[in-house]
Amino acid sequence: MDIEHIKYSDELILVVDDEESIRGPVVEMLMYLGFPADSSDSGEEALRKLKKKSYAFLVTDIKMPKMDGLELIGRVKNDHPNVCVIAMTGYSKDYQYMDVVNAGASDFINKPFVIEELEAKIKRAIVERNIKQELNRLSITDSLTGLYNQRQFYARLKEEIVRARRQKNQLSMILLDLDDFKEYNDKNGHVAGDGVLKKVGAIISDNIRQGVDSGYRYGGDEFAAILIDASVDIAQSIAKRIEEGIQKECKLTASTGHADFSEGMTPEEFVTKADQHLYKFKGKRKNQIENSL
Repeated sequence: MDIEHIKYSDELILVVDDEESIRGPVVEMLMYLGFPADSSDSGEEALRKLKKKSYAFLVTDIKMPKMDGLELIGRVKNDHPNVCVIAMTGYSKDYQYMDVVNAGASDFINKPFVIEELEAKIKRAIVERNIKQELNRLSITDSLTGLYNQRQFYARLKEEIVRARRQKNQLSMILLDLDDFKEYNDKNGHVAGDGVLKKVGAIISDNIRQGVDSGYRYGGDEFAAILIDASVDIAQSIAKRIEEGIQKECKLTASTGHADFSEGMTPEEFVTKADQHLYKFKGKRKNQIENSL
């Protein structure tokens, strides 16, 4: 991710000011710079618009009748925490920088301001937001495979169990490990082994629904997938496709285990159920190989 690359057309901005003589020119400034922009004449109207559209930014006056800017900022950060906020005011003596920052704003700009100053503040806020997003992504992602890591696996599993209980949806899981991967590493080297792990990550991603299901590197040569609103039969079918993909692309076999969630299970019990199925499968495969010799 290039945190310095900013595409203005992706940053929808809502300008809030009770004075049209201020609101209108600010919107014109933003549109001149290439930002798509809407406007509201009150905090109440702004909150209604925020429910209907996904805004990246809120640029709001502080001193407004009924709901002032500080109250609006607080409510926006509570209900729409990903929206960046810049506060503007011509009453700098009445409102201090720390007041707006404590309310949840990213920055503060005094009226009157020039277009270059507004652009600079928005760009700085976007870069800071992108840095936070990238750091968060790195903290939950396995750098080698691009899949999520074990930490994120348990965080997401807990969330999906709560959702499955609430919505009465099915939830299933796949656990996978590569057969004899240590021997492969010893024979071919760790660089080749890393290449295999990358391929496995890509195979898992290709066989689950993007934006719905999620894939994980559980640790070492162990992987997992969480399948949303999917039965154990679907999990078995997906696991089979992943096994076939690994055998074809990596020239290795993989053992998989799957399980479906049952009411009353803890996350750990859910994982244990899939793990037991995995080792049962592994035992059967080992017996088949030994019997064929």
